[in-house]
Amino acid sequence: MSGKRISAKYKIDRRLGCNLWGRVKSPYNLRQTAPGMHGQRRGKLSDYGLQLVAKQKLKGYYGNIGEKQFRRYYAEASRLRGDSGQNLVGLLERRLDAVVYRAKFVPTVFAARQFVNHGHILVNGKRINIPSYQVKEGDVIEIRESSRQIPMVIEAQQSQEREYCEYIEVDEKACKATFLRTPSLEDVPYASLMEPNLIVEFYSR
Repeated sequence: MSGKRISAKYKIDRRLGCNLWGRVKSPYNLRQTAPGMHGQRRGKLSDYGLQLVAKQKLKGYYGNIGEKQFRRYYAEASRLRGDSGQNLVGLLERRLDAVVYRAKFVPTVFAARQFVNHGHILVNGKRINIPSYQVKEGDVIEIRESSRQIPMVIEAQQSQEREYCEYIEVDEKACKATFLRTPSLEDVPYASLMEPNLIVEFYSR
């Protein structure tokens, strides 16, 4: 992972004022101010400000998704039946890199994107190298045999930092995960509060 990505990841935590991924190493655990000279000043946010922060948190959590792509997710979420905020979370959790991260194949969501990009992941036996690929219920996601001894994989599987979640069944020994169902907001183990309803308000202004 490039140094730029790592520093970006930690800047997100301080800029948004939370430990976004619940990581022990987050600088937010030490300094709870925003980065930069004027970081001490955290004023009260307007409705628009709150909506913007909610959007930045969710975008940041999934590896800093670009605005254009994120807006496409929102458009898709509002086309689907039901609650648009819940649908948005469901679409993000069905991203292949998100599933790879949830299955604890790698330690961070940024590493998951790179891992998928580099062709280390099979979906139903086929190599897929698109991090935003939408996984379907029942899909089997696994690490290619030749990639299972990568130190980062071993480190992630041994980490006590994160729990497995109920909507993905993981077979640690086989480095395999089955996506059981699309989760709702309550199912997702976010380390800090996510408010997709505010994102819906932001885009429907």
